[in-house]
Amino acid sequence: MGYGHQLADDEKRELLRIARATLREHSYSGRIPPGKPHRETLLAPAAVFVSLHADDELRGCIGTTEEEKPLYRAVQEMAVAAASRDPRFPPVAAEELDDLEIEISVLAPPRKVTGPDDVRIGQDGLRIELDGRRGLLLPQVAVEAGWDAATLLARTCDKAGLPPDAWSDPRATVQAFTAQVFSDTTHPPLVKKPPAKA
Repeated sequence: MGYGHQLADDEKRELLRIARATLREHSYSGRIPPGKPHRETLLAPAAVFVSLHADDELRGCIGTTEEEKPLYRAVQEMAVAAASRDPRFPPVAAEELDDLEIEISVLAPPRKVTGPDDVRIGQDGLRIELDGRRGLLLPQVAVEAGWDAATLLARTCDKAGLPPDAWSDPRATVQAFTAQVFSDTTHPPLVKKPPAKA
């Protein structure tokens, strides 16, 4: 299980283009555009999160840990969800779209974690499940916040609405996962150069 393909730069740009085109179409018509990419690697099932940023501030982030849909389709659906269904923010307006930065995280298969020694800051995101509550933080969050492994564990519990030490409960399911993270900043669209004049 798990999306095992290492995305090439052109595949990352294609997914970012698909996400942006989807947001534009959805804001205009309320629909997700049809059509699928030709690359087999973008058709494999994957767990995906899409984050939207405006002026370096989070504007929406939603994802799925289930590998039920093709990668490109999961990107489309999570982009729309991040723009319209993140309860922390009002829906993104059409006039905001051009100024939004899109960040995509393609999740690798999870592994079990028993404590801070199992967590690699800069590589791992965390997910916890206990008593019907779930919380997840992406790998880039701890780096941006300057957290150590113990803090990341506590904050993941907090995200689930659990006490900060809930990860140590024997009934808790705690998993770490890596992700391929890329954005408009790391992979801007390639600008076609005009043909040179003779």
